[in-house]
Amino acid sequence: MYISRLALDHYRSWSQVVVDFVPGVNIMVGRNGLGKTNLVEAVEVLSTGASHRTSSTLPLIERGQSTATIRANVVFDDEPVTYEASIHARGANRARVNSGKSLYLRDIVGRIPSVSFTPEDQRLVAGDPGSRRSMLNQAGALLEPGYAAALQQFTRIGKQRATLLKQLGANANAGRPVDAQLSGLEIWTGQFIETGMTLTRMRARVIELLAEPFASMYERLSDRHGQVRLAYAPSFEEVLVYDDPHPEISEHFQRIYPGEVARGVNLIGPQRDDLQLDLDGMAAREFASNGEMWTMALALKMALFHVVRERLGIKPIVILDDVFAQLDDGRRRQILDFADGQDQVLITVAAEGDVPTHRDAHLIDVGTLVGPDSNESAIMDLLSGLREKRMTEPQWGKEGLLQPDDSSASSENGEGAGTGTTADGARS
Repeated sequence: MYISRLALDHYRSWSQVVVDFVPGVNIMVGRNGLGKTNLVEAVEVLSTGASHRTSSTLPLIERGQSTATIRANVVFDDEPVTYEASIHARGANRARVNSGKSLYLRDIVGRIPSVSFTPEDQRLVAGDPGSRRSMLNQAGALLEPGYAAALQQFTRIGKQRATLLKQLGANANAGRPVDAQLSGLEIWTGQFIETGMTLTRMRARVIELLAEPFASMYERLSDRHGQVRLAYAPSFEEVLVYDDPHPEISEHFQRIYPGEVARGVNLIGPQRDDLQLDLDGMAAREFASNGEMWTMALALKMALFHVVRERLGIKPIVILDDVFAQLDDGRRRQILDFADGQDQVLITVAAEGDVPTHRDAHLIDVGTLVGPDSNESAIMDLLSGLREKRMTEPQWGKEGLLQPDDSSASSENGEGAGTGTTADGARS
């Protein structure tokens, strides 16, 4: 499987652009600000319904536009298929296959599997739990049928329940009746538990698939220096303990009811899940060196590639987004050795010298793709990214699958509520 052509309309800095790729290694070269990462990010969004760079769809749409469109011609065993995704500032994100009927974006998630290696990958070990949940969501979208829909449903219910908690708190403080809100809260809590248990079970299966390959990959990359372990740390831990965890979780909610009303947020649920990464029996985020963290992050992404290939029978597209400037020579060679032999690899670099020589690579000068009016767009895109980074860094790691921005919602209210967790992007 490989992408032969990618076309973008009003996507970030690109008003319109068409790029032709070939099987094997494709290297996109160009100075910072030209839009290299925007190209591979579009592939990531089409593949997983998510971007590792942003928590909502709005930054994906060119300034002044209401819709961004991603089109890709994908070749499966010499059979071309055209996929199209429309990202809307408001309303549901849509998709089409071979110009057919309109679908939700979630309906095509996972059909073009990809695995991205990015400079932010080290945060999978050292960062906040949200960065690990984001990676878990992308893995779930590729490996668990129905994952995107389950995540979207959980997010919607989480928002509704949080809204009721806020209303309860406001009415109680004002001395107004709360009977109606209490009745509604009981219903939404039941749905929150049911959808949360479904999501927890899906995530547990994903981690079970990744754990052994992750340990094997790390052993190989580190030349047997240290043993690692990957485990799931769910908020609804009762799901992993009881055959019928619903009563236990319901009782837990009863105990924390005063705190939830006081804060107006959902205090437990999959929106608070985490992954546990250990090195030689100790928490890696606290004891691993910088090099060990990078090796663990690479091993985790390589493990995801391995599992997707084995489960789907397709080699995912490998995206190496500006990673070589972050790695030493040894890890550069490891990641290139991994990339060799894959169906397609998309690499972005600021200069040709940033990536070791690859004799069969297809070089793409991104500067030749840039139109006469694109410099301003590129600058605005760069500034927008910096502004967004400043705004989101204190709350790093909000969930992956995308939806329109909703700054009024908190990530505590549902799985990434207001932080871009649904592939379709429809507002609740």
